[in-house]
Amino acid sequence: MSIAPLKKLTLAGPIAQKADILARLQALGCVHLLPISLEAAEPEQAPTRAAEDAYKALRFLAEVEGKRRQISRDPGFETEPFVEKVLDLKQELREALDRRDFLDARIKTLEPWGELVFPDRAVLGGNSLWFYELPAKERAALETLDLPWEVFAQDGRHLYVGLVSREEPPSDLLPVPRVHLGAKSRSRLLEELEEAELALEELQAERVALTRFLRLFRARMSEAETQAELQYALAQTRDDTAVFALRGWVPEDHIPALEQLADDQGLAMITQAPDWHETPPTLLEQPEKEAAGVDLAMFYQVPNYRGWDPTILIIASFAVFFAMIVADAGYGLVILLGLLLSWKKLGGSSHAIAWRRLGLIIAGSTIAYGVIVGSYFGAAPPEGGLLARIAFLDLNNFDVMMRLSILIGAAHIIFAIAMNAWVIRGQRSAKAQLGWIGAILGGLLLWLSGQDGFWGLLGWALLFAGLGAVAVFSSERPIETPLDWLWRALDGLKALTGVMGAFGDILSYMRLFALGLASASLALTFNQLAMQVIEAVPGIGLLFGLLIFLVGHVLNFALGMMSGVVHGLRLNYIEFFKWGLPEEGEAFRPLTRKEVQE
Repeated sequence: MSIAPLKKLTLAGPIAQKADILARLQALGCVHLLPISLEAAEPEQAPTRAAEDAYKALRFLAEVEGKRRQISRDPGFETEPFVEKVLDLKQELREALDRRDFLDARIKTLEPWGELVFPDRAVLGGNSLWFYELPAKERAALETLDLPWEVFAQDGRHLYVGLVSREEPPSDLLPVPRVHLGAKSRSRLLEELEEAELALEELQAERVALTRFLRLFRARMSEAETQAELQYALAQTRDDTAVFALRGWVPEDHIPALEQLADDQGLAMITQAPDWHETPPTLLEQPEKEAAGVDLAMFYQVPNYRGWDPTILIIASFAVFFAMIVADAGYGLVILLGLLLSWKKLGGSSHAIAWRRLGLIIAGSTIAYGVIVGSYFGAAPPEGGLLARIAFLDLNNFDVMMRLSILIGAAHIIFAIAMNAWVIRGQRSAKAQLGWIGAILGGLLLWLSGQDGFWGLLGWALLFAGLGAVAVFSSERPIETPLDWLWRALDGLKALTGVMGAFGDILSYMRLFALGLASASLALTFNQLAMQVIEAVPGIGLLFGLLIFLVGHVLNFALGMMSGVVHGLRLNYIEFFKWGLPEEGEAFRPLTRKEVQE
């Protein structure tokens, strides 16, 4: 459970076997290729139009509910015509939906006017009808008109007026702009709407019918991606008239398989440890059940190869932070219920199972913390009961909760600094990292002790010793001339400017307390509002009270989920990564076959 150690691989063989050998390497799926060709392709190739279209077609069909039985073999199936057919259908469906929505809106506009039949202009002597939806209070404006007018319909708020005029009336003729009703009657529009609905149903049925080819389509796409990646790899090698050579990074535990391939194919193979100035790509080695943690770790920043693997800590800290922000056992039970209802859907692959496991950890943490603070949908447990006795944290005790949040933040950042110090052990700057730990601990002791007694003296000692270590050891500048001592001192002073950053980063963990208190306060407020309505309005008040309770808690739950995810990850990505993983790496991307994903 760490960053996999890699070695640089150099492989050479007959040029005639190049394609076959690269295909075998692709089947092994363990080599991150380095371009050494004199005319190597760019490492980040923009996807082709064909690939983009294929993925659009795949997403369009994959979103359909109630897919048809899958076809595994069809000799006449061709990918390009199929993609074209699906995208044409997608466009037709979009146009049909737009047509249906337009007709529906136009019918609603015509509804208060009744069944209008628009006469030909010749019948009106070359004039046209112009329509206005006039507020009833503006009726007097009609009496000032020189043009013929008629009120076609009216309701409590509006008069639906038609004017007769050869030219469009001035925009300021009436205090409202004219209404565009089109040239078709409401009955004709209803007929066209029915036709549009039937056409839409036929297109949707055709879309469902095409889903039977999804498995076959995915397989063809995977094979096409595999071939495209192989062609890209073929362009990365250095070729001569008789031999070719390739270079890449390979995990140490895969070297025996490559040695066997080299022996079987008669290839020359050399593996070397990375030089100190080289930065290999990063491959996080974690069991499949931790795949969700790897995704979280790699989402914001790829750890440097010479860094450390934060996967387990991110899982644990994110679960704790999420629980403290949501701060309600009832909401944790809702998360758990949602997971149980989606249990089978989240068990389709090992990766999905890993995310399901992370969901269980988050739900369990939220329930446990909610029990500790004694909040169940904003309600406290009955006094004297077991749940009340184990609720030893009070969210309304600002002093305790503030201390808890800051202590958690300090511990989180101290752990990050300690891991970074371990990574760079042997360097001068490692002592500066220990100095930061001492300064943070000293500041905490001064804050908690009130600067009095033994603990206060120890706090001052740790603070000044730590800051002194930061100033002295932060610079790795070699001393070659007397002036270098001055530059090293300036580097130390520059490092000390990070004091305010460290102070601010630790204080930012107070959001755990603030957001948790906000969530609990909103839940309590909605409960009180619901009870007040129930007590104030007997009978029907029960219905309104339940409505307030449900709507309020749904809103608060949604806000809690959003805050828990955003701020729970933010504390890991911004504060923690800043101190623990200051250098970014490159993800390990092996040459491998693309598998069909159901």
